[in-house]
Amino acid sequence: MIRSRRYGRWLLTLALVLWTGALGRDAFDRFIGATVLPPLAFQHSVEVRDRNGELLRPYLVPEGRWRLAVTLDAVDPGYVDMLVRYEDKRFWTHGGVDFVAMSRVFAQAVRYGRLVSGGSTLTMQVARLLENSGTGRWQGKLRQIRVAWALERQLSKEQIMTLYLNHAPFGGNLEGVRAATFAWFGKPPARLTPAESALLVAIPQAPLSRRPDRDPEAAHAARDRVLRRMLRDGILDAETVEAALTEASPSVRRDFPILAAHLADRARYAAPLEVRHDLTIDAGLQARLEALAAAAVAPHGDRLQVAIMVANHTTGDVLASVGSSGYVVDAREGFVDMTQALRSPGSTLKPLVYGLAFDRGLAHPETMIADRPTDFDGYRPQNFDGLWRGEIRVRRALQLSLNLPAVSLTQALGPEHLLAGLRRSGAEPVIPGGRPGLAVALGGVGLRLEDMVGLYAAIANGGTRVDLHWGSAPTPGFVPRVVMGDVAAWQVADILRQTPRPSGVIDTEIAFKTGTSYGHRDAWAMGFDGRHVVGVWLGRADGTPVPGVFGGDLAAPVLFDVFARLGTVEPLAPPPPATLLVSNDRLPLPLQRFGSSQERANVGAPAIAFPPDGAVVEGDVLTVKVRDGIAPFTWLANGAPLVRTRSRETVLDSLGAGFSALTVIDATGRSAQSFVEMR
Repeated sequence: MIRSRRYGRWLLTLALVLWTGALGRDAFDRFIGATVLPPLAFQHSVEVRDRNGELLRPYLVPEGRWRLAVTLDAVDPGYVDMLVRYEDKRFWTHGGVDFVAMSRVFAQAVRYGRLVSGGSTLTMQVARLLENSGTGRWQGKLRQIRVAWALERQLSKEQIMTLYLNHAPFGGNLEGVRAATFAWFGKPPARLTPAESALLVAIPQAPLSRRPDRDPEAAHAARDRVLRRMLRDGILDAETVEAALTEASPSVRRDFPILAAHLADRARYAAPLEVRHDLTIDAGLQARLEALAAAAVAPHGDRLQVAIMVANHTTGDVLASVGSSGYVVDAREGFVDMTQALRSPGSTLKPLVYGLAFDRGLAHPETMIADRPTDFDGYRPQNFDGLWRGEIRVRRALQLSLNLPAVSLTQALGPEHLLAGLRRSGAEPVIPGGRPGLAVALGGVGLRLEDMVGLYAAIANGGTRVDLHWGSAPTPGFVPRVVMGDVAAWQVADILRQTPRPSGVIDTEIAFKTGTSYGHRDAWAMGFDGRHVVGVWLGRADGTPVPGVFGGDLAAPVLFDVFARLGTVEPLAPPPPATLLVSNDRLPLPLQRFGSSQERANVGAPAIAFPPDGAVVEGDVLTVKVRDGIAPFTWLANGAPLVRTRSRETVLDSLGAGFSALTVIDATGRSAQSFVEMR
């Protein structure tokens, strides 16, 4: 009885279709024109992609489905040909309903007394998918026919095929061929084997019973039937089919990519209405560094965490951002993005201290500086190892990461100037208590790993801030700011390039610095070569101490492992022409030894050696000379700055005729003045 009812409904459906075809053309046009089409625009999965368009991370659509957008040209043509041949071989020529196929269905139903095959075209299947209507009821079939005709009138065949490719069911919550290929094969649909294409043709016919992870045998058998049909119809040759039949079918569902997960979340939060986010990340490098991060913390208990960032300091592109050892809920708090967490940078701020000191003429890499117990108005810093070295070259003090020389230089600079340098690099320092003290030089400030990467990128970039960005476009309105001069930046890089390496590392072109925060809470390693800047942080996400952790022992090896995964190390830049490359005994007297504030006050104030006060000079240019004082020297005429130089002799060519008040100011702010008349 049930079979007879179904048979009768199909006969009625076919009769109605034929009757509709027999209607007059005008009436038929009005009938189809009045069709209310279902929405053709559906929400697709938000996707985050890398610099080359490779998928980093997709997100579920609100109804809990994976629906990854795809275009026809992004799908293997062999799969499309196989799909059309198997499902609807006259798809490219019929008007939405294949009357030849319908006639065959009717003839088979009459002959066998039951439905043997279906007559739905791909356009009718698209109509069903768009409206989520059933396949068995005759009312639904009639609606699909009408919608199919209407779709054919409003869309091209390519657009209809694209709708199918985006909405066909492939088991579970997989919708569309691109979601299917990632789930079953772990790759996009651009290149598929014949066996893979055949499986994708077979699954939508029965997505529940042919799910490879639920019933791999049924899926495999359905795939083989498609392959044999393709051989019979001449789509594939015998050799290809024979090879395809031996290819294994998937039996498990793969996870979707989830690379740079924390950064993907940031991108989505920053632009919640965007469906696609293109990042500067390199997917291959990101995957390698995520594996490195997991391996780095594995031997150290279940709470140690790690974060890694890599950027190209010549372009500002962030190439990798690893926020944790795993984007999971665990004792390490893997969901927390540690590239954005405020932490104490420890000694990794010292290169900025020295760079600013070099830039202001307070010291030179060959300057001697004292490393001995000192009381800075109640603040008594000590070195990490508790030892004192006495008089030592500034170069060596930075390489050994001594604390007192860094604090002495910071006192001469002023903590506020140190923070200003940080801000010029793009960092956003947070000061406990709100007012900076000398402890800032030793890490008494809250900074993010991203801030530190930006700072070291600026040093690597000749002292100028880099537009550090992970979006595909540079930061709008970015203005490069000078953190320190190019000479000072090169001097810092040259010192760090010669810092002793971890055991087994033999490179000579990576400048790096390690740091350990107070209480062993944070271990850092920052470094750069001629192209890349790398930042590594290790610690606990909750900020509790990690007994025995040191940046040199724990973070530095990870840093050099990162560079190994980057490939060839790019050489550092040569010294700028103005670099003073001399030994200590050939330095200007004030630079031979860095003293206390009182000692520096005893160094002679600058005096204008030429021209003398009241001089009359003929000509357009004037050679000026200064004695004593501490470089660099700033020359002004009538209060307007003209030039800043480290040399004690320079030429001024923009005074003009008449009287001028010449002023020279040295690095400590002391000045001298002379009045001159130019004729």
